[in-house]
Amino acid sequence: MPVRIHLPASGEPAGVFLEIHGGGFYLGSAAGSDVRNRNLAETLGIAVVSVDYRLAPEHPWPAAPDDCATAALWLADLAGHRFGTTRLGIGGFSAGATLAMTTLLRLRDRGIGAYRSAVLQFGTYDLSAQTPAGRLIADEYFIAAYAGSAKDRTHPDLSPIYADLRGLPPVLLVVGTDDILLEDNLAMAGRLSAAGVDVDLRIYPASPHGFTGHPTAMARAATHDIESWLHRNLELPTGSET
Repeated sequence: MPVRIHLPASGEPAGVFLEIHGGGFYLGSAAGSDVRNRNLAETLGIAVVSVDYRLAPEHPWPAAPDDCATAALWLADLAGHRFGTTRLGIGGFSAGATLAMTTLLRLRDRGIGAYRSAVLQFGTYDLSAQTPAGRLIADEYFIAAYAGSAKDRTHPDLSPIYADLRGLPPVLLVVGTDDILLEDNLAMAGRLSAAGVDVDLRIYPASPHGFTGHPTAMARAATHDIESWLHRNLELPTGSET
């Protein structure tokens, strides 16, 4: 399974961030995140690894979470040898945020707690249309493409809003007020908090879905918040943030 690796230009990486791209589970690629991942690697002095997971509808669930979990396990096993550090974080953008959450849950269920933090940007957490938030996107193509023939779309590996969320690392949730997934993210924040997870919910005004990928002042503010949060929660050395 291919991954793209971005290393800081100077010095050894102080940590590793596993990035999972967005695209509604049926679009996008690891290469599409190159600019964002390159900037993150340089700003924090870390390695950023992006996963080219299989896409729906040709490869419906559970192909994508299988690939993401494989990459996460690879890093958990070999990051110290490959990158010289075991400070690991994970995150994703839209559908990638959903996959980052399911990846953490899969690792947690295997007793693996290698990841210190997670940054989830405007993910979708109910693909079953059973919650008010989920019903807002019930007719979206990506849900049918990704879920495929799954009989129960409340399965936590598909819709992590239904998962037992205990035992996860600190989570940063980023979403805009104009995002159709705002309510879904509010619900996930509540569920994480109720499960005892250290959750930081950041809501940005007048911001649509995917806003951190746009060249706007609000996107720059959110990106700075993400970088600062990661620096703190990955416990990166002083001076690794530029």
